[in-house]
Amino acid sequence: MKTHPSRPQLFAVLLALCVVSPLALAERADRDQPVNIEANKVTVDDRNKVHIFEGDVVLTQGTLVIKGDKLVVTQDASGFQNGVATAAGQRLATFRQKREGSNEYVNGEAERIEYNSRTEKAKLFVRAKVTSGGDEVRGHFIEYDSMSENYLVTNAPGAAPTAASGDGRVRAVIQPKSDNKAGAATDGKP
Repeated sequence: MKTHPSRPQLFAVLLALCVVSPLALAERADRDQPVNIEANKVTVDDRNKVHIFEGDVVLTQGTLVIKGDKLVVTQDASGFQNGVATAAGQRLATFRQKREGSNEYVNGEAERIEYNSRTEKAKLFVRAKVTSGGDEVRGHFIEYDSMSENYLVTNAPGAAPTAASGDGRVRAVIQPKSDNKAGAATDGKP
């Protein structure tokens, strides 16, 4: 008699796949690049190290690009920046970063994206999605750690399902990583 895994077991397997088989490793040289920001308007509070950029905001650091309608950047005593990008209306804030040693990119979108330059973590809130190649994860909350190559996808700690997050379940599409060149060369013939 064949047994099928329970829902908790299946969820654990899928979660392990997402953690063990990360979507991407971010370009390491990005952290040494200057941060450039373009916007229609900027408000600067030098005393508190807070900069508020508004209107078609584009932050670039090496291959990392974050876009939104508003970006609030704070700087800690060590000079590391934290940014919070948001979009107006039904639009989404976005990020894009090149994978290390590859020509592929990691792309993300959400209503709010928080990026910490010290930890190199991006947190995506509400209608969050991250893609790399054919792989994709979706959820109410995604934390992408480019240093450890791990993702955490949840319905946000303590959050109840909402219309924006659907039924509260996370979704993942993981493409097979096999090498089909041998089969293609023979057109399936022995």
